[in-house]
Amino acid sequence: MPENEKPLKFAYWVPNVSGGLVVSNIEQRTEWSYEYNRELAVLAENNGFDYALSQVRYLASYGASYQHESTSFSLALLLATERLKVIAAVLPGLWHPAVLAKFMATADHLSGGRAAVNVVSGWFKDEFTALGEPWLEHDERYRRAEEFIRVLRASWTEEAAEFAGDFYRLRGYDLKPKPLSSPRRPHPEIFQGGNSTAAREMAGRVSDWYFSNGKDFDGISEQIAEVSAGAARHGRTVRFGLNGFLIARDTEAEARETLREIVAKADIDAVRGFRDAVRQAGGSTADRKGMWSDSSFEDLVQYNDGFRSRLIGTPEQIAHRILEYKRRGVDLLLLGFLHYHEEVAYFGEHVLPIVRQLEAEADSSAATPEPIGSRS
Repeated sequence: MPENEKPLKFAYWVPNVSGGLVVSNIEQRTEWSYEYNRELAVLAENNGFDYALSQVRYLASYGASYQHESTSFSLALLLATERLKVIAAVLPGLWHPAVLAKFMATADHLSGGRAAVNVVSGWFKDEFTALGEPWLEHDERYRRAEEFIRVLRASWTEEAAEFAGDFYRLRGYDLKPKPLSSPRRPHPEIFQGGNSTAAREMAGRVSDWYFSNGKDFDGISEQIAEVSAGAARHGRTVRFGLNGFLIARDTEAEARETLREIVAKADIDAVRGFRDAVRQAGGSTADRKGMWSDSSFEDLVQYNDGFRSRLIGTPEQIAHRILEYKRRGVDLLLLGFLHYHEEVAYFGEHVLPIVRQLEAEADSSAATPEPIGSRS
């Protein structure tokens, strides 16, 4: 079955860092504790979510004063759920990829094959320098991230793996047990983000999934076309995830007012600090395609440009917009919310059924043969 005919998948950002998913002083009935997140994970898998993504932070930043470590937190959520796949974000440079491969293989066995990883090249310089690690320039970080993924995959799939790169080396590394494997999923899924040319080219060469920051229809279509073309040159296919901050309310006016209040109550100093920290990420690329290169102040209040996907309105409005993203090649939506428990349940009850209905109608329409003589 072609990917665009499969049901769209949904993921949510795990709030394992304090401050919620917007850099705002608006009330957020969201907590970063394990107890809150354990309940949320069960709630999410019972409301149509396929994946959860644990954030990686080693240092306070943009209003996130406290952070739970991503891999251990992800394993805890895997053990608290039955079906949910949990993606642990990791930073090359702070992990050796073969050591991570061992951790992930164990997590995969403990969870029955539900572990996944998101390889983040790293944009926050202070995290590396505070830990005494060297800071690499933009394209070098992506070269390292690509080697990281190659070592992960070799460790998971090869006997006595060998690798000789500029950043990592393997000398007959034989990981046992390997992760669980099947024809549909030969090893834990490898996700990767980034908007730059280097990120897009790397995704085409090595990643299973490409995550995009929040984009409108034209923005995501351009990324999908470029990454898919690059993957095809290497005989590969890549699936696509899109970030979006979802505000579903009974009326469009209520949803718009919530967005207005989030931005009006933005933590100005924190947003400006985040803007200054990420400015080099987009500006350090020659073609200025890097992440946050054209983000406005409003965009940065949701720190992965989630407002730009415009999943804001009534359930019907949001569902139709979601289907348009799917038509353009999006396979997964990675969602953030203001009040997680309430809004994840609202999504499952009010938004997702409309999405599935629209998908069924689109599939039925595509399968209906054109009447004879209608082409004249």
